Amino acid sequence: MRLWSLHPRYLDRAGLTAGWREGLLAQAVLAGRTRGYTRHPQLERFRACEQPLHSVGRYLEGVAEEAERRGYRFDRARITSPGHDVPLVPVTTGQLALERAHLLAKLAVRSPALVPALQQAEEPDPHPFFLVVPGPVATWERALSPAAPSPSGPPGT
Repeated sequence: MRLWSLHPRYLDRAGLTAGWREGLLAQAVLAGRTRGYTRHPQLERFRACEQPLHSVGRYLEGVAEEAERRGYRFDRARITSPGHDVPLVPVTTGQLALERAHLLAKLAVRSPALVPALQQAEEPDPHPFFLVVPGPVATWERALSPAAPSPSGPPGT
């Protein structure tokens, strides 16, 4: 599961659709509708929110908005708790840097035409659900630091 902290505009079609599916899975986990993935580290930041289901709903809204901008039709009715009023969640500059390196590696293989936009962004924008703050890679992240990626890359989409 990879719930990107980067703005969905940087994702290719595969990344955007995977982000939608994985966001829906996160919603199901947080609602107690599935027994799998209950301890997935990516969910820690949503569980730390005052209203976890509304928070993941706000995350899904951001993915759906990007999908609509591209002409895709993601079914917003599947968002059980839209979180229009939940506060933004902090994401560190270190986490964004790690995710940027991870996504660049993925895009280089499956969507090379999208690499320049992400490379040229001095500091890539976060998903609209997040507020950038200075700091290291998040404690819940199980990937390697951007300075030392593994040959196969960190886990996730």
